[in-house]
Amino acid sequence: MTKYEMLYVLDCDLAEEAREAIIKKFEALVTENGGVVENVDRWGMKKLQYPINYKNEGYYVLMSFEAEKTLVVELKRVAGIIDGIVRRLITKR
Repeated sequence: MTKYEMLYVLDCDLAEEAREAIIKKFEALVTENGGVVENVDRWGMKKLQYPINYKNEGYYVLMSFEAEKTLVVELKRVAGIIDGIVRRLITKR
């Protein structure tokens, strides 16, 4: 298995419960598909470098995990269809 990091930015208007639900969904997606979540670091509200969808802030989350490449493709797909995710980036460590 390869080590990855996924940094994603959530919409600043989401309620705390909705944010936690999205974070738990990604953790569950990794573990259900044979991966291992090493760490989930909630950076909190930060100013965006440039406005996205007329918003200047976002809630940043960094998730470190080990998984196969097929899981990374699935994470990208799921992140693209979930409402509330502004941006995402998955990199190999």
